[in-house]
Amino acid sequence: MKKDINKPEVKHVTLAVARKKNDTGHSEWRVFIINNNDFTLENTLVASKGYGQKNGEEQKTSVLRHFVETVEANSVALVEPIDPGLFHLTNEYWLSYYVGKEIFDKKFLFLPDSITEGNLRFVEALDCEAILHS
Repeated sequence: MKKDINKPEVKHVTLAVARKKNDTGHSEWRVFIINNNDFTLENTLVASKGYGQKNGEEQKTSVLRHFVETVEANSVALVEPIDPGLFHLTNEYWLSYYVGKEIFDKKFLFLPDSITEGNLRFVEALDCEAILHS
């Protein structure tokens, strides 16, 4: 039965949308996993998609799937670059990973227009400004 399924809680794992300047001085936006645990995340899968409306018309992106073999303890891993032209959409990231033989998963939603200058803060783990979602 559904009630008998053990669904462990994701703790101390964060997604970040970070803005960094490249060599030419232009801003690039990227999505990262931040693992603040004292253990490694194994076989990490991230499915990303965007959806919403613009000018009354439905918009959606393709579903992208990313695999990161390991995210070491207390480290970060790049998931994907993200185009600022998608910030008006809901940007959804479904994260799944193993710790030993146990699987963890969590959905992270960056709501429309939540990825903005006003929401940026310096994130030491990334050494740049980012928007965090736990």
